[in-house]
Amino acid sequence: MLTGLRGGELASLTIAQLKLDGPVACAVLDAADEKNRQGSDIPLWADLVVDLRQWLADKLKVLQEEARRRGKPIPARLPADTPVLHVPRDFARILNRDLKFAGIPKCDERGQTVDVHALRTTFGTHLSKGGVPLRTAQAAMRHGDPQLTANVYTDPKLLDIHGALDALPALPLDIGMQERQIATDTASAAAEFAPGFAPKADKREKSWSVRDKRQTDSPERAKESSGVVTPYHVKTNNPLISRVNGLQKERETGFEPATSSLGS
Repeated sequence: MLTGLRGGELASLTIAQLKLDGPVACAVLDAADEKNRQGSDIPLWADLVVDLRQWLADKLKVLQEEARRRGKPIPARLPADTPVLHVPRDFARILNRDLKFAGIPKCDERGQTVDVHALRTTFGTHLSKGGVPLRTAQAAMRHGDPQLTANVYTDPKLLDIHGALDALPALPLDIGMQERQIATDTASAAAEFAPGFAPKADKREKSWSVRDKRQTDSPERAKESSGVVTPYHVKTNNPLISRVNGLQKERETGFEPATSSLGS
């Protein structure tokens, strides 16, 4: 249930195949003992490592007491070929007895059976429930096909579907009203803030009408125009026309008043 090992693989493990003191505790599964005949390093859960160390210490203590009783040399460690666990031939029958004692039904309402191999499904389901990516779970289960990991060795009934909905974003029905309220509040704040930066009217500016005495060659085209005059110097591109030697010559003088030297 904590390693995903099959029954035969579990029975094949010996003391020499446990690596509990390295940076990553694992059990080295020989290729001859694995179903796919490849061999694997089975990572071990931290709590399981603590239990295994205690289990091996108890086994060594039993072996030492047996040696004392028989008057033989007391071993300092377990032999390398000592099986980690004794897996009996009638393991399935023993499990059925334990299920009955614990009050766990052999079959559930869906017709699924609790047996020894079902503990491997428990391992795969816990990986999925813990958020482990499918490819990683596939490697831990040592499956060649991810469909087998996802559809056969994962029980969807045990997954936290309701908790998965917490990942959805908040979408309240009044979100449109909230956005309009924010826009309204922003506009109100801008209206209160704007007068402090609005330019004030310049009272120094004065306006009056000036009669334009300029005349053209056609008296019927003469017009009067009015302008706004301010105390500031203003440049204009409008030319004043003067007559020199019978020809019209443009002279840019801005708003300078006409003098007697000008023809018009």
